[in-house]
Amino acid sequence: MPRINSRLTSVALLIAGLSPLLGGCNEPVTAEASISAVIPEVSVVTVVPKPHAMVHELPGRIAPLRVAEVRPRVSGIITERLFKQGSEVKAGDPLYQIDPKPFEVELRAAEAALAKANAIFEQASLQAKRIQQLTARHATSEVENEKAIAALRQAEADVAGRKADVARARLHLDYTTIRAPIDGVVGAAQVTEGALVVQNDAASLATVQQLDTIYADFTQSVSQLNSLRRAFESGDLERIAPGAAKVRLVLDDEALYPLPGKFLFSEAKVDASTGQVTLRGEFPNPKRELLPGMYVRVLLEQGVDSDAIAVPQQAVQRDAGGGSEVFVVKDDGRVIVRPVRTASVQDGQSMVSHGLKAGDRVVVEGFQKFTAGDKVRAVMWAEADASGAAGALPGETASVRR
Repeated sequence: MPRINSRLTSVALLIAGLSPLLGGCNEPVTAEASISAVIPEVSVVTVVPKPHAMVHELPGRIAPLRVAEVRPRVSGIITERLFKQGSEVKAGDPLYQIDPKPFEVELRAAEAALAKANAIFEQASLQAKRIQQLTARHATSEVENEKAIAALRQAEADVAGRKADVARARLHLDYTTIRAPIDGVVGAAQVTEGALVVQNDAASLATVQQLDTIYADFTQSVSQLNSLRRAFESGDLERIAPGAAKVRLVLDDEALYPLPGKFLFSEAKVDASTGQVTLRGEFPNPKRELLPGMYVRVLLEQGVDSDAIAVPQQAVQRDAGGGSEVFVVKDDGRVIVRPVRTASVQDGQSMVSHGLKAGDRVVVEGFQKFTAGDKVRAVMWAEADASGAAGALPGETASVRR
């Protein structure tokens, strides 16, 4: 009994303490407070069609603008490496030195043979003049004159041959200094001093790659190209003028390469094994950030939609069947569900091809506050990094995305 009385006393004290609060519920509630408590606030964007470039993201690889493998043009022993591996070289810079002594000997022998041929030519020339004079006085036969002329021509031809031998020997001697064929970055040395190299050997001594400007080779499916062609033919897309197509690179760390490139060409054939067409872009590479073989994603503008409709990606929801839909606020403030068809996502914007029209107010934030058919209070949505709240739409207040 004492325990029951104690509990009754506690309940009585609790009711006495709540009575002032319960009494406050009888006070009148303002209309504005009531509306605010019932009608939820959602952020919306108003659909405004405007020109938008259709950008496709395609996989690609970096390739050098020019690449040259350094090979020996004469055989011999390497006596010196004249370059620093990984350094910049200019066309004509010496890279390796082959032992020149055997070729110097060949050059001296060729020059000696030329000197002998010149002496024979001078002798034949004097003999031909004497025979010609004797023939003119009928002191010798015409046959002797013809023999003298033939001997002179043979000596002249021999001189020309020996001159060619000298030029060849000098060329071979010059080839003992192996030079860079192009401007670029020279890679690793494949041979060391003392190695025997063979003329026109398949193995290269080093590789020089030109990297101040590079290529990005990327692929696109032939079905996507056919869809673009049909869109151009129907007028849904406008063609970009040749040379005006913008090409950008996204690196493997998701960073956007700061320098834009230019689109060069598309292959005139389809890879039978993949169904892909190869395309190529050219990019400046002053800091050597792009290296051959690097994987990149290429952003390529391939057309312009003159009246494209784009909404923030988060505004597009998925229905039970996997289709796309958005919530649209009507003029009376009620929300309806609108099925849409999306084409692609670019820069966080979903491109809507069907289902929306100019002036529609699409919900971007606040989905958890309502269901279809509810009445809401629409406020303008702005990006989180905006400098300030954007101007409100007619009849709406401004709101900043959080």
